[in-house]
Amino acid sequence: MSDRAALLKGIRVRLVVFVVCLALSGATAFPLVHELHWAESALRALSVPEHLPALMGWTERVRRGLDTADADYPFLLYGTDWLAFAHLVIAVAFYGPYRDPVRNIWVVEFGMIACVGIVPLALVCGPLRGIPFWWTLIDMSFGVFGVIPLYGVRRRIKRLEALPVNTARTGGQCTV
Repeated sequence: MSDRAALLKGIRVRLVVFVVCLALSGATAFPLVHELHWAESALRALSVPEHLPALMGWTERVRRGLDTADADYPFLLYGTDWLAFAHLVIAVAFYGPYRDPVRNIWVVEFGMIACVGIVPLALVCGPLRGIPFWWTLIDMSFGVFGVIPLYGVRRRIKRLEALPVNTARTGGQCTV
């Protein structure tokens, strides 16, 4: 396998993993009420209330809030539907770098900027919304865990860009 083909394969595999994680994290925003009931039951079964009472207290509070919103103000949950949709739309944008990484490196850089932006958003909005600091750290970890693979993809794209393009017998078209 040529260097070019190996780099392209590595880029594509990493992009697919990133997109799957992005889409799954977004899709979990649709069934929040049911997920939280399931999570609360699982935490109780694992004896979490005895070992991590703050986590259990927060989970119960969020579940009660979602139950109330779902019963009395279901339109509030429409915001999480849009959050899920945004994740899915952003995931689709990564098809560009999958097809042509060099031309569409800007999508990867946009994703990196979005990941970095999670940190100030969580630090500012978390306290404004009464989110415990330890949960804010969890939220910020999504940005950290997102930017790491994207940075690796960007580095590989830059290496791919630096390789000479094989234009023999293709009429000037790039062969990848």
